[in-house]
Amino acid sequence: MTTLALDGALGAFSAAIARDGAIAVQRSDDAHRALEGGLALVATVLQEAGVAGNEVERIAVGIGPGSFTGVRIALSYAKVLAFAWRRPLVAISSYDIVEGGRDVGRALAVVRGRPDVVCARLRDARSVATACGEAPTVVERLVGGDIPTLTLFGDAEDVREALAERGIVVQCFPPPPNAAAVAALLAPATLPVANLHGARPDYGELPAVTVRRKG
Repeated sequence: MTTLALDGALGAFSAAIARDGAIAVQRSDDAHRALEGGLALVATVLQEAGVAGNEVERIAVGIGPGSFTGVRIALSYAKVLAFAWRRPLVAISSYDIVEGGRDVGRALAVVRGRPDVVCARLRDARSVATACGEAPTVVERLVGGDIPTLTLFGDAEDVREALAERGIVVQCFPPPPNAAAVAALLAPATLPVANLHGARPDYGELPAVTVRRKG
């Protein structure tokens, strides 16, 4: 299977081509250039992989949480390409991307959006829970003090410190260098959305909005 994947949620804007379970090409660019240069980056990875648009069999996209603007841009591009090429679209959570497909039992995956705000997912064999906010608050809501050990994924130094204050032993894995490459490898085992409207962004915690008062 040949998969094109995009991600704008996890720092950079990235694109990758996977072919038969291996990454053929992966590239990334500054997130601030995604709106103007995102499709050019897609064209570059297709050209470098020697893949025409009609040879792509599946499109994957990171749906967040993470960068509010990056999620919207990547998802818009992915939907346009899926519609134009009539290809199935796979929505991949940022939590799954930072975990990278590792099955480690109890895991806390952490991603970042607004400054000083983290979103995290705690999962084990029996349950899944998510929370967004400042790192100590998120740790309090998800972990408490009853977990002796935990595997931590993502850009999560402040979360690690909050866990250490509770005496929790942590094994850490950093975020992947190219999020789209991970999404491309996860896509074949992920069911496509039933229609393009089914690929919905997960913004985690929405940006704060100040309501302007009249008068």
